[in-house]
Amino acid sequence: MPPDRNDLDALAAPGPFFALRGGPAPPDAVPLASLYAGGLDPLRARLETVAARLGTGESRVAASLAHQGLASRLWSVGLASAVLLDGVLALDPAALWWSPDGVTPEDLSLCGPHPPRLLPARDIAGTAEQIWTEVHQAHLVPLAAATRELAPVAPGLLRGNAASALAGAARQLLRWARADASPEVAASAGRLAEALLHRPGVREEWEWRHGAVRRRSCCLYYRVPGGGLCGDCVFDRRPAAPSGA
Repeated sequence: MPPDRNDLDALAAPGPFFALRGGPAPPDAVPLASLYAGGLDPLRARLETVAARLGTGESRVAASLAHQGLASRLWSVGLASAVLLDGVLALDPAALWWSPDGVTPEDLSLCGPHPPRLLPARDIAGTAEQIWTEVHQAHLVPLAAATRELAPVAPGLLRGNAASALAGAARQLLRWARADASPEVAASAGRLAEALLHRPGVREEWEWRHGAVRRRSCCLYYRVPGGGLCGDCVFDRRPAAPSGA
């Protein structure tokens, strides 16, 4: 069942991180499939841009924050499609184009020779499985591998980024649904988020602490000049900088 332009526009209702452009893609965009296949120059350029914007000379810090930003976009699109389009949007890496110079929501475009495709709606467990396949398996696994090709980022940190990005997308979607949508949409979003957060590969990366999801790793934002701790950080206090840092 192909969504039309109005369907894709509906994804932006909870906020720009949930939005997805229809084609054509911007001139600088590349299909994410090419990045996952080893065409790393666009990701390298993105990491350099993030490092310059943040004023950090640490490649792993820039890599971590760039990774988390894209992971957030991917989870957001997957979750929003499930609750707003009555089906999960198929996110074929060959049809999902990414602009390393773009800003939300101009960074992701769904285009290609075939119309966008919706996977038929299922029960909560089945829909969560579809989102997992379309987002985590198709994108986040190869994205983590590509990121580690360019910077010495620990695998556990990237898994924590993915879990944090999922929790953040779910919080925003729930906040919007409770305020501006229906109780049914809010309930569906909440059940999907719970199912995904308890998936093996995600559940190990967070704990329930002080009434909220807290990750078990750190994205390294505190190492950015002027940076601090994120709301879900494993640390309660900003770590001291290593000697000579």
